Amino acid sequence: MLFFHSVGHSEGQQPLTHAQTIAAFQQELNAEYRDPQRSPLPAAARESFQGLPFFPVNDSLLVTATFVRDSTAQPFLIRTSTNQPRPYRKYGELRFLLHGKPQRLSVYQSLALLKMPTYADYLMVPFTDLTNGFGSYGGGRYIDLRFADVKTGKVLLDFNKAYNPYCAYSTGYACPIPPAENQLSVAIRAGVMGNDH
Repeated sequence: MLFFHSVGHSEGQQPLTHAQTIAAFQQELNAEYRDPQRSPLPAAARESFQGLPFFPVNDSLLVTATFVRDSTAQPFLIRTSTNQPRPYRKYGELRFLLHGKPQRLSVYQSLALLKMPTYADYLMVPFTDLTNGFGSYGGGRYIDLRFADVKTGKVLLDFNKAYNPYCAYSTGYACPIPPAENQLSVAIRAGVMGNDH
């Protein structure tokens, strides 16, 4: 199972506005959840699925982060929701300001995906924040990146693309649990809300 969702634009087209980009992201995510081949939803829940609940798009939660590469990080095991640790390595760190306060989030690379040419450039930013259990899923959320998202040492980090791990909707998935170093001390009211809404 992959946790990656990217929406862009084709060459020759005008770049999408932020609102259009997020609308496309939300449509693709909802399409995935309706698709029996890709959806984490049990069959009964899928039949009544009307779409995921999203926080309103928040432009202030699209931030430019400085990316600091970590080329010396040793592989380590990330805990998962099923107590089956998965091998990752810290790829780097994002440093940015949010609500005027400096923040940091580590970016991780799956060693399993590294062996798959199609997905070898995928990166994951799992995080928790003050909304967990209070509007968003209690176990934290993810943001996906790819190597190409790092441009001249910067990354556009868009919390409006934060989504829940599959284990928020069904048992049987081994979802990485955000490490303690990725606990934000601010509320991120953007992206997918908790599934109790």
